[in-house]
Amino acid sequence: MMKIKSCLFLGLISLSYITSVSAIENIKDSETLQINESFIHSQIENSSSVGIAVKSIVKHYPQQSAAIVSTTLDLYPDKYKEIIHAAISAQPAITGEIVTIAISKGISSCSSIVETAINADPSYIDFIVTAAANATPEELDEIVRIAVITEPESADYIVRSLAKEHPNKVIDILSTAISTVPVVGQYVVEALLAIFPNDAEDVITTAVRESSSKRENVKKIIEAAYNSGIDTKELGIYAVNGGATNEEVKEVLDNNQ
Repeated sequence: MMKIKSCLFLGLISLSYITSVSAIENIKDSETLQINESFIHSQIENSSSVGIAVKSIVKHYPQQSAAIVSTTLDLYPDKYKEIIHAAISAQPAITGEIVTIAISKGISSCSSIVETAINADPSYIDFIVTAAANATPEELDEIVRIAVITEPESADYIVRSLAKEHPNKVIDILSTAISTVPVVGQYVVEALLAIFPNDAEDVITTAVRESSSKRENVKKIIEAAYNSGIDTKELGIYAVNGGATNEEVKEVLDNNQ
């Protein structure tokens, strides 16, 4: 009799455990099913704006942030700026993924998406530009251009990040950055020489040539190259080949030696 009771008791415990596990799984399934077009649409309808709704949903379901962004962009493509900004603000760690998703939707130009993402959180600019360039490598120049215009103070990060991802495009990246915002020349040169010292000739020559419209910028680039440890004789040759005068080179070297 005791054995029968024990077996019955153990059976009830097992049944209870299975029921509990099943309930948990059902809850998980329920949570997953909530993140669909109907759910998102209802949340947005009950909110004062798409952005506020997206930010709230992403915060409540961080593991499903990418799916939330993707679905919301499908529902409200004309609100892409608001959606991107809200999603990045709520979950900056997936900024690169958000940019990739937005570009893949074809809802707007790559440059507009990049600009929107940078404005949402400039501290993630390296993730933004690399994600955009990997998604649309044919638009690399435009990505550099809009990124440097939007956040010129981060030009060195922009150029360095993109150059690492696309080392065969170093000179193109450099040329676009300086021609777009000449004043960033010296910082960009420092950044590139630090990771591509073997490309010193092309980097210096190109940077000097792209800065020729303002001679003060030319001198700053020569100074940046000197501070990066480039041999002074080689530096002079590279700079002159880019359009610097011997007097400009001598002036910079005399002031720094």
